[in-house]
Amino acid sequence: MKSNLKFNVTTESTLLPFLLTCFDNKSRNYVKGILSRGQVLVDGGRCTDYARPLLPGQQIMVLHRAPALSAKPDIPIIYEDDDMIVIDKPAGMLSISTDQEHTNTAYYIMNDYMKSIAKSGRIFIVHRLDRETSGVMLLAKNERTKYALQERWEELTLRRGYTAVVEGKVSPFEGKITSWLKQTKTLLMYSSKEKGQGKLAITKYCTLQSTDRHSLLDISLETGRKNQIRVHMKDIEHPIVGDKKYGALTNPIDRICLHASVLRIKHPFTGEELCFESSVPSAFMKVMSGR
Repeated sequence: MKSNLKFNVTTESTLLPFLLTCFDNKSRNYVKGILSRGQVLVDGGRCTDYARPLLPGQQIMVLHRAPALSAKPDIPIIYEDDDMIVIDKPAGMLSISTDQEHTNTAYYIMNDYMKSIAKSGRIFIVHRLDRETSGVMLLAKNERTKYALQERWEELTLRRGYTAVVEGKVSPFEGKITSWLKQTKTLLMYSSKEKGQGKLAITKYCTLQSTDRHSLLDISLETGRKNQIRVHMKDIEHPIVGDKKYGALTNPIDRICLHASVLRIKHPFTGEELCFESSVPSAFMKVMSGR
């Protein structure tokens, strides 16, 4: 194969059998190889799923060479299909660009990754993580998916779980924090107990481990407001370790100890329940052990 090849789907099928008919002079292992190497695009999106359903009118392109997956070493990819990518965002990286930072962002790096696969490749932000927060972040590969997820985000999101190390021994052991969040002119979020004084924010937490100095919390969001967890931890007088902006007095690992560990959603088109997880940073456990 010396150039990219295009094939039009005329009858319902699945991807591997379709390709086997297109390459009837090649072995089954050869066809599986071009799939596993990411050389197959379905309607412009990379697909490695042998069982991907195909419908009449779709276009399949087989690339002459496997694309360079330059983004993968920088940002680990947890999951990818034709509609979305789920990444494990590092702490210290912006979700999108600002006036001061353009390239060291999840959007820029993953958009570059998509363009390395196809010239028309693009990425779309669905939700954001704070710069200081690491972990699971979902991005759309087309506008159709972006709008489907954003318009039905609360319905489709079954769980947004975070792990945090906070200062002090939390009491009670578990709880639910409800307030209304607003932003000051200096971009600091603050909390009000008066209904309607800002956007409703609801956070649930459960203590996983505790010492006299720190607590390891499992946190679930019922709403997704800017800096919500950070503000709510300050509200209960247990700020997140390293979060000087919201009251922390310590910063032993030179980062905020907040990690997006779980995202469980329904796929916007298939309805399939998908659960994406990222391991808690080992440094969090060093903080808990006092090392």
